[in-house]
Amino acid sequence: MSSSTPSRPTPRRTVLAAALGAAAATSFAAASSRSLAFASSAGSGPSRPEGAPVDYHAWTSRSDWGRGAAHGTRAGGGQRAGLVIDRPAGTLEHTDPHTGTKATWEYATWTSPLHTPPAPASEVIASWNAHAPAGTWLQTEVRGRYTDGTRTPWYVMGRWTAGDAAGDIRRTSVDGQGDGRSSVSTDTLAVDKPATGLRVAAYELRLTLFRRPGTRLTPTVWRLGVMGSDIPDRFTVPASVPGPGAGHELQVPRYSQEIHKGQYPEYDNGGEAWCSPTSSQMVLEYWGRRPTAADLAWVNPEYADPQVCHAARFTYDHQYKGCGNWPFNAAYAATYRDMQAVVTRLGSLGDAEKLIRARIPVITSQSFLAAELDGAGYGTAGHLMCVVGFTAQGDVVANDPASPSDAAVRRVYKRRQFENIWLRTKRRNAQGEVRSGSGGVCYLYFPVEPEERQRRVLQELGIR
Repeated sequence: MSSSTPSRPTPRRTVLAAALGAAAATSFAAASSRSLAFASSAGSGPSRPEGAPVDYHAWTSRSDWGRGAAHGTRAGGGQRAGLVIDRPAGTLEHTDPHTGTKATWEYATWTSPLHTPPAPASEVIASWNAHAPAGTWLQTEVRGRYTDGTRTPWYVMGRWTAGDAAGDIRRTSVDGQGDGRSSVSTDTLAVDKPATGLRVAAYELRLTLFRRPGTRLTPTVWRLGVMGSDIPDRFTVPASVPGPGAGHELQVPRYSQEIHKGQYPEYDNGGEAWCSPTSSQMVLEYWGRRPTAADLAWVNPEYADPQVCHAARFTYDHQYKGCGNWPFNAAYAATYRDMQAVVTRLGSLGDAEKLIRARIPVITSQSFLAAELDGAGYGTAGHLMCVVGFTAQGDVVANDPASPSDAAVRRVYKRRQFENIWLRTKRRNAQGEVRSGSGGVCYLYFPVEPEERQRRVLQELGIR
């Protein structure tokens, strides 16, 4: 999501979350007593306390894919086992709502086993690492089982392709999905009235892989992840103290979104709308990945930092009409050589410090008034920035793309202010109205073969 000026409409995800949070207010006392320890990931991931409010679970290996129900899919060979089309299970005639193009596609499917997290969830976010070249695309769906034993419909969590070639679908979320008890806003499935106590007790995911008929093309999916969470409803979070990560800073490239203001209206006009792809690009280049000269040939040569324009184009969600779709940013990052990406929530700045100490930057999502974050100089209904380090005193060093130039991107924000605007689930806007906070949402990008200490920290945070 992007930083906002007073004239910018509040993102749909923010509107939904605000409504959910208001409905949940009566459950605050009970929810706030829950532990903030984190839950386990899939398979051999570390054990986490029962009842933890965040669970990230992933399918990534040949054995993981083998536990699902395959209809025309198989796990490909090689060191990194990805799910591919083996033989078509059928054909589908699909009309793209954004281009009006009608086309027939062959498809194959894979459905995960039912996953039961340690604690029921009020929100569910799916993400994936894949490549879907021209002539292919994929659809990710989630179906939940409520705590009363009934089920949600199959909800579409994204229709995605790596590019935007002529005749291909346009990358898109799907609006208007709900059953009167839960609904989807862009990339997040949420219980409509969490104050009733209803939760999603378990969920399964379905991947559908598409290709042009008669070809041997295929998408490849290396990671399918899902985060379920039930974060306590709160306006403030407990203050933390600096940990061993204090005094560490990573050398992450610095890019401003604001120097792109007015560029490429078809991808939401640059400037404050491009915080998410700008943050993604900074972290990708930290890991040594960036577009080639041929990839960037389409960008106006008069524009600085053309790779930011590239990231905006290839994270753009044609339904959301913006570049702030969380899973689409993670999917973009994972199209680069040997990269992995997840969307999850962290429980504290201490978790971020562990990642920084292991040399993994953290892209965080937050919303705040200008008076709530000294030195920012702006307020926002939703903004992404990169945590790249901590001062010796424990304050946050951030690459904040909402800066007037690349040179001004590095900021130091007060620890207490930053942790509150990032980790809270509730806030008040300038009019005093209750709105949502992200509850610690972040993107984590890291190599397929991380260093051992990086692997240990990721596993400690429930990611394998």
